[in-house]
Amino acid sequence: MSKPQTPPTIATLNEWLGRQESHNDQLTLFPANALAAALDHDQRFAEGDALPALWHWLYFLSYAKQSELGSDGHAHRGGFLPPVSLPRRMWAGGDLRWHRPLQLGTKVRRLSSIQSIEQKQGKSGELVFVKVLHEISDAAGVAMQEVHDIVYRGHSLPGSLGKSSSNSQPVEPPEFSRSLVPDSVLLFRYSALTFNGHRIHYDRRYTMEDEGYAGLIVHGPLVATLLAELLREHRPDATWLSFRFKALLPMIEGEPLKLCGKATGKGHYELWAENAHGAMTMTASASIEHT
Repeated sequence: MSKPQTPPTIATLNEWLGRQESHNDQLTLFPANALAAALDHDQRFAEGDALPALWHWLYFLSYAKQSELGSDGHAHRGGFLPPVSLPRRMWAGGDLRWHRPLQLGTKVRRLSSIQSIEQKQGKSGELVFVKVLHEISDAAGVAMQEVHDIVYRGHSLPGSLGKSSSNSQPVEPPEFSRSLVPDSVLLFRYSALTFNGHRIHYDRRYTMEDEGYAGLIVHGPLVATLLAELLREHRPDATWLSFRFKALLPMIEGEPLKLCGKATGKGHYELWAENAHGAMTMTASASIEHT
């Protein structure tokens, strides 16, 4: 009988620090136009148009074979990302900086590197935080940089996650907002466009029984994209300089989602998403140049 494998220690995981990988891609039209349709936009893109903020997540996709997927629909641990043994992996937030807009039709390269790995003890148990730096370049050099925050954690009791918190209420009313109800079709289309096999976005039984959520989970990157779109609708001709976001609570499919924003200074905006109970599920800040 083989001995059970020992979970990697933080010292072992630190062997991944500084690890790099590179991907080449082309900012083709179909993903952008397909996302525009999924978000119910009338806009259709042509080559040379600026790619909207956060829509680069439609590119540089990982093509793990079916046999290389774990029970959660993610690729098996290890490879580029460290082999953290905790079962649940989430996109916790990010920090993005633009030097100039990415243009549709161009060839681009993304260089990714592991910046940090940190182990903490939270209220729900052990947590591991991983930061990944992505630098996206075109023919003129680095066009944007992104720090991607990933958190790993243990399992939770069925239905215990995705509930509102009275401690995360917005302190001021928004200056501009809009509401929508993310349904399972939107979640499916976004998963398909990003080749995301994570079962929490489409397999309700698995999501509730195995991962402990109250229902299907709206993708964190999708909520962040919707917040960026709210500001793009408010300031359609602006040039984006930075965007930072943090996920606070899971957003459940089929529940009303309110997207909110307000100016905090010239070119600076605070954005947030509220669930049906008025609790903030995500916060963000953005800097833009008005044209």
